Amino acid sequence: MSVTVPDRHRRRRLGVAAGAALLTLTVSGCSGLGRTAVGPVTYTTERHAVISVHSPSVRGCHRMPPGAHEVHNGTLVDIVLYRSRNCTGGDTTYLATNLTDFTEPRTGPWRSYTVVH
Repeated sequence: MSVTVPDRHRRRRLGVAAGAALLTLTVSGCSGLGRTAVGPVTYTTERHAVISVHSPSVRGCHRMPPGAHEVHNGTLVDIVLYRSRNCTGGDTTYLATNLTDFTEPRTGPWRSYTVVH
């Protein structure tokens, strides 16, 4: 006695397999694209200018010329603030998503940041 699979089950399996293959191709095709931190990093300079950087890359060091005394992280990921222009040094602040950091009057401004990913 042989068991036969109804046509609709065969089509469903074929559809699932085709969907999985298409999803795999889509994900592998997008993996080379640069990932970004969704949302803005907004900062206020020494001269009270407000600058917003929308969806910065998760890679590399991001400079904040001429420096920032107030930084708001509106992205979906955390950032690390640096007093140096090249994201080095020990004087850093970890700024979680949707939080704002203010520098003290006697300290220098923030000059760069990296994205935690």
